[in-house]
Amino acid sequence: MTYVIAAPCIADYSCVEICPVDCISPMPQDPGFEKAEQLYINPDVCVDCGACVEACPVLAIYKEDHLPLKWQHYTQINADYFSQKPLAAAGSTSNHE
Repeated sequence: MTYVIAAPCIADYSCVEICPVDCISPMPQDPGFEKAEQLYINPDVCVDCGACVEACPVLAIYKEDHLPLKWQHYTQINADYFSQKPLAAAGSTSNHE
C-alpha cells in the first residue's frame, strides 16, 4: 500500500530529500511545477518505506489505508497528478537510475 500526501502539505521538500526512490513531485524543474498546489506521491513508484512520514513537518503524509476520512480523496488526487503529468511522473524516478 502506498503513502499519500494530503491537505496540510506545505511543500517544504523534507519528504523529497529523504525519499529513496524519488517518488515525490513536483520539483522546481518539473513541468507544471508553478501550477501544483502541493507535493504528490507517485503510487506506482512508492516502495512503502515510510521515510517521508517522519520527515514531514506538518504530518501531511499517511499510509493510504490510514488517511483521515476527510482526506481520503487525496489518494486519487495524488494518483491523478501522475496520470495527467506523464513527464513529471517519469522524471520523478530518473535521479536514482
